[in-house]
Amino acid sequence: MDGLRWLLLLFGVLVVVGIYLHSRYQRTKTDEAASPPVNNDRVDPAPGEQAHAGNYTDDEPAGSLAAPDPDVETGDVEQKIVTLRIVAKNQGTIDGEELVLNLRGIGMRHGKFGIYHRYEGLDEDEAIFSAASLVEPGTFDLATIAEQEIPGISLFMVLPGPVDGAEAFDLMIAAARALTQSLDAELVDESGSTLSIQRERYLREEIIQFQHSILVA
Repeated sequence: MDGLRWLLLLFGVLVVVGIYLHSRYQRTKTDEAASPPVNNDRVDPAPGEQAHAGNYTDDEPAGSLAAPDPDVETGDVEQKIVTLRIVAKNQGTIDGEELVLNLRGIGMRHGKFGIYHRYEGLDEDEAIFSAASLVEPGTFDLATIAEQEIPGISLFMVLPGPVDGAEAFDLMIAAARALTQSLDAELVDESGSTLSIQRERYLREEIIQFQHSILVA
């Protein structure tokens, strides 16, 4: 695979990781807000001493965040990211408006972080999987989407999620194959290799083993 394709894949990884980190930070803030203070005389740190994690905001480009390990332990909950990519054939591009129409056609909605999500029910905090552009910062600007030519998208899911991991993966695979066919594109794995049946089965087995490891931990 040539340099351009690797660059696009790197963009996709950075987008996914940025969204993942922001989601973890928001969850941590919620947990801390619900916990009683342990010291009413605590002195807040000076601005220059503030913890780095507290500097992430919705306005910060997702691609600018540092990349963690795909399997990350946050408190008592270990999490895992599973990623697929749909890329235009022959290093081409996909019409932005056509892409958005197809995302909507498989039940995905534009939402948090400016990307598309497949939700569990109507709760927009319960994304089964999501789709981000391979163009930094990964968002879809609907105001100019008709003028955009996009090289591809990254489909990703964060485990554990709102539904069973294997079920979520099956839904994401079905969506990816439908998009690949309708857009006349290519479906590849996280390393940029064509997604074979064997690779698909391996990823699914990894998810099952991950879920089992959480249950027995």
